[in-house]
Amino acid sequence: MAEKTHEKELERLKELQQKASMGGGEKAIDRHHSQGKLTARERLDLLFDSGSFVELNDLAESQCMDFGMEKRKVPGDGVVIGYGTIDGRTSFAYAQDATVLGGSVGTIHGQKICRIMDEALKVKAPLIGLNDSGGGRLHEGFFASKGVAGMFLRNTAASGVIPQISCIMGPCAGVSVYSPALTDFIIMIKGQSQMVITGPKVIKDVTGETVSLEDLGGSDVHSQVTGQAHFVTKDDQESIQLIRYLLGFLPSNNDESPPCFECTDDPDRKNHVLTDIVPANFKRAYDMHRVITEVVDNKEFLEILPEFAPNIITGLARMEGNSVGIVANQPSLMAGCLDYNSSDKAARFIRFCDCFNIPLINLVDVPGYFPGVKQEQAGIIRHGAKMLYAYAEATVPKITLALRKEYGGAVMAMCCDGMGVDLMLAWPVAQLVVLDTAAAINIIYRKEIMAAKDPKAFKAEKIAEYDYKYSNPFHAASNMLVDRVIEPEETRSQIVKGLRMLKNKKRPEPFRRHGNIPL
Repeated sequence: MAEKTHEKELERLKELQQKASMGGGEKAIDRHHSQGKLTARERLDLLFDSGSFVELNDLAESQCMDFGMEKRKVPGDGVVIGYGTIDGRTSFAYAQDATVLGGSVGTIHGQKICRIMDEALKVKAPLIGLNDSGGGRLHEGFFASKGVAGMFLRNTAASGVIPQISCIMGPCAGVSVYSPALTDFIIMIKGQSQMVITGPKVIKDVTGETVSLEDLGGSDVHSQVTGQAHFVTKDDQESIQLIRYLLGFLPSNNDESPPCFECTDDPDRKNHVLTDIVPANFKRAYDMHRVITEVVDNKEFLEILPEFAPNIITGLARMEGNSVGIVANQPSLMAGCLDYNSSDKAARFIRFCDCFNIPLINLVDVPGYFPGVKQEQAGIIRHGAKMLYAYAEATVPKITLALRKEYGGAVMAMCCDGMGVDLMLAWPVAQLVVLDTAAAINIIYRKEIMAAKDPKAFKAEKIAEYDYKYSNPFHAASNMLVDRVIEPEETRSQIVKGLRMLKNKKRPEPFRRHGNIPL
């Protein structure tokens, strides 16, 4: 028997590492690059700070010996896992390698992903998944199911404990889309990534429907229709830069606060332009994005799900250098009404912010819930209840500002007094009432209006009277339903002061396992 030497074993190690680094081989990598895609390791090199990434289990390989698989073993088994730093903060990641058996999830492949998820949860650091997989590996039968199920179990265990971000970087199907669906954010690449449970061929065989993969599960579908894709980018590089940027708003785990950045924007800066942006005439629309960017630090706002249910705006910004979550009605679309999609969108974002110690700023201009048979039959009661539940359950600081309209049940849905709001602000033109004044007068004085000699004049008189008595923030303030009526130009400074006051707000210990949200 030949004696082992350091040189021989080092040579063997280098040979195996070289083979692992080449994934599916030079031709497969060239094909991958020809599609404008980076390899798994190139993606990780961009994601992590230079030189910080440490790969684990790079020599793990499939143990399958059937269907010719014994000749197709590749060290790494089609997924790269490891840890490093992102802007100096420890983070964990996996990147599926589509050059190896299409990035399919085999037994070892699944075990590797579970392994890195376990480490992220132990250390309580963010987990990033770069997904590029056709689904389960058929060659290995049912063996891979444990790893797949293990991913779902770990995604759920990590939910609300560490941030989880998924980037869909190629066609993903079946088991490879449910893990991302259990994470906090999904990024898709336009024209390059798709998410489907069953592909076009299976649909054609079963239902007879003909559809392309892009039309079935492309980025437009998931960013505009299903609400699955929180962000859409143009290529791999932009996706990875977005992940790094997004992480800057988030804490490493639920025990920490998000990073605080030096504030270069005067916290007491006056917002003189707000009265120009927001018309006092309630019938005139405006773009709430302009209000948000005027109030937050340096006009910097990262919108989440911008194309799905755009009648409500959700996103992350900073106030005095600290992360905040923004929930705002959009009067330029559906007059800012809430519907079943916007309720879902807002509820999930509210719960995310509450998980990770991100205060909530609610900018309200809402005439109510959008009426209609479709809304009622689609379950607006159940969907709207999700938003109520989310705000009532949230224990992070909650500040609400009524800009103009705040009517009906939507008042509660946007977090008012009685829903656990910590600070309720209003502009002088705001109306916090059950109904629009004219509609209220039509109901209250229906008989009197019909009997009046001059119904128009009588109605105008009663509207003016009702407006003065009830449809104003001063009446709400007199009943302690508004804590402070502020001038629009004070908006930024008053929110900042409120956040300072609430900085040490205590989160109560849970007295139950969890509630039963109306999903």
